[in-house]
Amino acid sequence: MADNWVMHPYEEQRYVPLMTYQENGNAEADRENSAPLDHVLPDDILERILSLLPVVSIFRAGAVCKRWNHVVNSKRFLLSFTTDLPPQKPWYFMFTGNEDPVGFAYDPILRKWYGFDLPCIETTNWFIASSFGLVCFMDNDNRTRLFVCNPITKDWTQLRPPSDVISPDYSALSVSVDRRSHDYTVTLIKTKQVPGDFQRWDLSIHIYDSDTRSWVSPTEEVLVGWRGGDESIICDGVLYCLIYSTGVMNSSETRHALIMYDLNSQSSHMSLFRTSIPVPCSLTCGRLMNLNEKLVMVGGIGKPDRPDIIKGIGIWELHKREWREVSRMPHRYFQGFGEFDDVFASSGTDDLIYIQSYGAPALLVFDMNQKQWKWALKCPVTKRFPLQLFTGFSFEPRLEVNP
Repeated sequence: MADNWVMHPYEEQRYVPLMTYQENGNAEADRENSAPLDHVLPDDILERILSLLPVVSIFRAGAVCKRWNHVVNSKRFLLSFTTDLPPQKPWYFMFTGNEDPVGFAYDPILRKWYGFDLPCIETTNWFIASSFGLVCFMDNDNRTRLFVCNPITKDWTQLRPPSDVISPDYSALSVSVDRRSHDYTVTLIKTKQVPGDFQRWDLSIHIYDSDTRSWVSPTEEVLVGWRGGDESIICDGVLYCLIYSTGVMNSSETRHALIMYDLNSQSSHMSLFRTSIPVPCSLTCGRLMNLNEKLVMVGGIGKPDRPDIIKGIGIWELHKREWREVSRMPHRYFQGFGEFDDVFASSGTDDLIYIQSYGAPALLVFDMNQKQWKWALKCPVTKRFPLQLFTGFSFEPRLEVNP
């Protein structure tokens, strides 16, 4: 486990002593007749107590003494940290450089930022996907270097790429982890323009199974007037992907649509485009996420007369083939970002959604259960030059999942 966590609190901290005592004449006798509490507790009870702590507190507990360090690093403890426990609140990792993948991780439970190093990733423009404690990275140059890692334990593995030699114009990366077996599926959607024809785009789906350690490429289709992009997600066994219109835009034309592919059947007979669902309104961009096996989309709402200009941000949930609006960002929060581009970063899991402007380190959080908007604690970084960009991704901190 990592032991170089740096905490950056930006609010007043109150420290409460674990125990207090008063000096008296029998203090020496009390010390002779007493034993440390951790020496009295059996290992299984101590493991159970420690397993209920937040992840960052478990790391701190490992530094208390040799016994606690042994407990939190033991296989039995990691097994006790089971999927029967409630999901961890997702953390948000914010990149604070234009190229170097350095930054801070935000813990919404303790409302603190931590200095944090990510394994494998080399630049901030890599493709990133996450699910149940695992994060998948893919380089943005050749798009052949694929890694799956646990950002908490720093364990990682490199996947061989699909066997095809196509260099795509657009790629979309997704990962889904089974919460009980910890097997995982990685999907890669590749889109390449048909030579000499701007309206025709070849889209192919590639699926990696960690159990068999192999890729399959079950389907390929030529889209007419539409192309794939970089936005996809796996939700309840179905792969969803946003596609984008390549036609001449006007104020009434929909710029985005959603296609889907059933990973359980992996059939090549159904047309992907025939599964398409229109987006709920004209969007400047859309971000897909899996919240408790429900497909949620955060989108930039375009102006009626200028659909490429953002006027607000909405959240929708897909029910069968119908979008239902969950919430719209209040105008005061929209203004709080300052100048907001027509595209932005947004990701989430469990019941939290994070939204971030590329132009500032401000981070907004939406709670799906409480339907509440609130700012995250200020990130300990400032914008140093006008073209400095900020982006990030969310992930669930888990100890027991390994790639």
